[in-house]
Amino acid sequence: MKRIIRTWNKTSLIKRITIGVIVGLLLGLLLPKVSAIGILGDLFVGGLKAVAPLLVFTLVASALSQHQSGQKTNMTTVIFLYIFGTFAAALVAVLVNYIFPLTLVLTKSTKSTKSILSAPQGVGEVFHDLLLKVVDNPINALATANYISVLAWAVVFGLAMRTASQHTKDLMQTMAEVTSKVVRWIINLAPFGIMGLVFTTISDNGIGILAKYGLLIVTLVGTMLFVALVVNPLIAFIMTRENPYPLVFRCLKESGVTAFFTRSSAANIPVNMKLCEDLGLDKDTYSVSIPLGATINMAGAAVTINVLTLAAVNTLGISVDFPTALLLSIVAAISACGASGVAGGSLLLIPVACSLFGISNDLAMQVVGVGFIVGVVQDSCETALNSSTDVLFTAIAEKSVWGKKKNKHKHKFRHKLTN
Repeated sequence: MKRIIRTWNKTSLIKRITIGVIVGLLLGLLLPKVSAIGILGDLFVGGLKAVAPLLVFTLVASALSQHQSGQKTNMTTVIFLYIFGTFAAALVAVLVNYIFPLTLVLTKSTKSTKSILSAPQGVGEVFHDLLLKVVDNPINALATANYISVLAWAVVFGLAMRTASQHTKDLMQTMAEVTSKVVRWIINLAPFGIMGLVFTTISDNGIGILAKYGLLIVTLVGTMLFVALVVNPLIAFIMTRENPYPLVFRCLKESGVTAFFTRSSAANIPVNMKLCEDLGLDKDTYSVSIPLGATINMAGAAVTINVLTLAAVNTLGISVDFPTALLLSIVAAISACGASGVAGGSLLLIPVACSLFGISNDLAMQVVGVGFIVGVVQDSCETALNSSTDVLFTAIAEKSVWGKKKNKHKHKFRHKLTN
């Protein structure tokens, strides 16, 4: 038994997760009624969600309290990449619609969807709610995982602590290190947690339930893959002038796989923090950029909003010229920035985009209902794209700055990337 445990611990986390996926798939097919297996997934996601707000607060506050005057970070570049990447993804979804136009089957009955969901009435309402979240009670923000507020209060406390004694700063840094260690313990349980998540997905939905919406799923997933494997690498190459694929694949492998199964950008924050640390990135940058990216870097959400909205437009026979489609991309990108970091958060923004074409809220909510039907695959892929891109853009923003400095920084990054 000791030898088995020792071998298991020496095996890479990705290989262990792969084993967990296979075992969860088999258990979901063979023992679908043993619901206790799914508890492992709930515990894993619950653990990540519980520790993530505290991790964000301690890391950001500690980094800012220790920050030296004149020390540069790459946040301006990171934020630009977040916004541009989200818009580019929305534009790709528009182009895909021109090549592969989709239609949906909509009915007159919307009561079941409307009784559950309440969608925002416009982009203004999205950002109004977002701004109100910033000034949430800090204790409540930590308890409810309101990351915008957690980030804002962490910045306030971190700046205030610059004038504190070194002992106090060291205490905050110790809290950040202890929290990071707890996160590493939870991440090491990922194979068992993901096994439970896969089991729940398969046992609840089966494999054949999504066949009716196969073309829609293929379009959504194909568009997101194009963004992940073509658009994002192109952005990375322009920024770094180097082959981006080793970094892209590592982000997808170590961040995207976990995010695919947790289906929550918020829950994946600790995973992304650990990956940034492994890549040797600047803690002053990634301690802020990763939780911020979980809120505003939403390429996958922009793809979902545009694909489903344009499918509704095609179904109703509404013609769309390119300037209108471009406006839709801007609205989708802005709306996506306000999408919550939870499963299905982007779907409630579809009525906002549909309103551009005069589509009634009743019909728009039917489109939302279709989104929830395909959400088992769509939301998993969307979260994987969103979360892995947080690390990718943080890394290439830092590499683009390093490119102007001495090569020793590049060598350090390459060593971390290859290992």
